[in-house]
Amino acid sequence: MKKSLFIILLLLSPHVFAQEQNFWQVLAQVGFENKKDKNGYEVEVPVFSKHLKTFNGKKIRLQGYIIPLEEMGGQGKFMLSAWPFNLCFFCGAAGPETVVEVETTQKIKFTTKQIVMEGILILNDSNPDHHMYILKSATLI
Repeated sequence: MKKSLFIILLLLSPHVFAQEQNFWQVLAQVGFENKKDKNGYEVEVPVFSKHLKTFNGKKIRLQGYIIPLEEMGGQGKFMLSAWPFNLCFFCGAAGPETVVEVETTQKIKFTTKQIVMEGILILNDSNPDHHMYILKSATLI
């Protein structure tokens, strides 16, 4: 029994580890469709894959680059990008699935190096004031 349990855990561990290391690939499992908003304007809204929806409200870990929302560093709200600033979504070099809105109580000092953040993933397909991915209660790892 112990040996069987050990083998099962051994086989599952790399899969779980691989998901954490490549979670940007999971976030890429999104499509878009045009819908009319409450004012009758046509807007593009995300359509999350079934697999991606299983992570909604769950703790995830992402490695990426800080894209500041304020001019100076040391902030509790910023965007985390899969790509450095010169290649990120805001420069037109990548899609919206490559950035996540981060909310943390910590003040995170700006750096051009990759960081790792852990928090609760929220999938947003209805509030245009926020990005489609939000990482709440995030902490620097």
